[in-house]
Amino acid sequence: MHTTQNRMIEAVIVHSVYNKACGDKYDIDLIIKQFSRYHVSSHYIIGRDGTIYQLVKEKNISYQAGHSQLPDGRTAVNSCSIGIELVTSKDSLDSPTEKQIKSLVALVKDIKTRYKIKYVLRHSDIAPGRKTDPWNMNWEGFLRKIDN
Repeated sequence: MHTTQNRMIEAVIVHSVYNKACGDKYDIDLIIKQFSRYHVSSHYIIGRDGTIYQLVKEKNISYQAGHSQLPDGRTAVNSCSIGIELVTSKDSLDSPTEKQIKSLVALVKDIKTRYKIKYVLRHSDIAPGRKTDPWNMNWEGFLRKIDN
């Protein structure tokens, strides 16, 4: 995490995450420990029940995008974006819950009231070939909901 005074936030990046270690794959505390081990984080994580947890203040940079690039060619994605994690797994029978999508829509709409958001993107959009998340999500349906 890095603090900047006048951070220009222009993108929201949506991710998926689950606990890969032993224990419940949806356990928020275990996922946060996993983030700590890898020195990464997102601004928000949304649990299976739709609860939104803020992990990093929006004014601070979180390390969630990795090696990535925005559609306009910028590569310092962490410095101009807010990252949101959905707790789900890669299992094809698993997908974000309705409560998670409802919370995600509300959160993105709220963020858009505070910043001039140019992009709402998937992790896979900014790191193609390297990342595949968010997994098993109706992305087009989600985009329609945030534009209403």
